[in-house]
Amino acid sequence: MYKISKQFSFSASHILNLLGKDHPCARMHGHNYVVTVHLKSDTLDEYGFVKDYKSLKFIKRYINETLDHRHLNEIMPDHPTSENIARFLFERFKTEIPELYAIEVSETPQTSCFYEP
Repeated sequence: MYKISKQFSFSASHILNLLGKDHPCARMHGHNYVVTVHLKSDTLDEYGFVKDYKSLKFIKRYINETLDHRHLNEIMPDHPTSENIARFLFERFKTEIPELYAIEVSETPQTSCFYEP
């Protein structure tokens, strides 16, 4: 099994309004998110790749146009936690990237969420 990953980043705000008013994340705040897409395949293509990294440029374009410097509560269909952001992005890209098996979202250098259906 071959596994590769590529990172993308964006900055955005959110409010985790399902938390109690005393929780700091219930107030509007922002993060410098890092999104890592994880791909795997049993075989390599004719160039020796699982997937050419250049072919993933459309992910950066989507992130820049849809998520970067936005308020995620206005974009996400669910409560914009790291877990829901990871699932949201996985569902958005799975049909275009059959090799995709997981999305990882990090809000801080010390935290990350790994979504693998």
